[in-house]
Amino acid sequence: MDRASLGKVSATAAAKALLAEIIADHGPVLFHQSGGCCDGSSPMCYARGEFMIGDNDVMLGEIGDTPVYISASQYEVWKHTDLIIDVVKGRGGIFSLDNGREKRFLTRSTVCAVSPSSSAD
Repeated sequence: MDRASLGKVSATAAAKALLAEIIADHGPVLFHQSGGCCDGSSPMCYARGEFMIGDNDVMLGEIGDTPVYISASQYEVWKHTDLIIDVVKGRGGIFSLDNGREKRFLTRSTVCAVSPSSSAD
C-alpha cells in the first residue's frame, strides 16, 4: 500500500540500534503508534505482513526503511507534533517485537510551530 510520508518522525541512536537488532532477528518491520490504554506512548513494532495497515492509518514517516503509522483519529490530536522514537529500560508491549529485550521503544514528542494560516486545519 503506497502512502505519502509526512516526515513527522525521527529516532534516537538508541532506537535505531534496537531497531537494527529486531530487523536482524525478524526481517523488515513497521511501527504503529499505540493508541490503546495499556501501551500509551509505546510505538508497537511488528513484522511486516503481521499487522494490517488500515485505510484510516496515516504514515508519519520512516526510520531508515521502516515505516511509522498512526491511526487517523490519533493523528488529528497529534498533528502539530513531531514524534521521536526513543528507547528506555523495561518491557515492550505484549505484541511488540521489542518485548523481552529488557528495553523498549517509547515515543517522545515536540510541538511544531504552527503558522497562523494553518491553525484552522
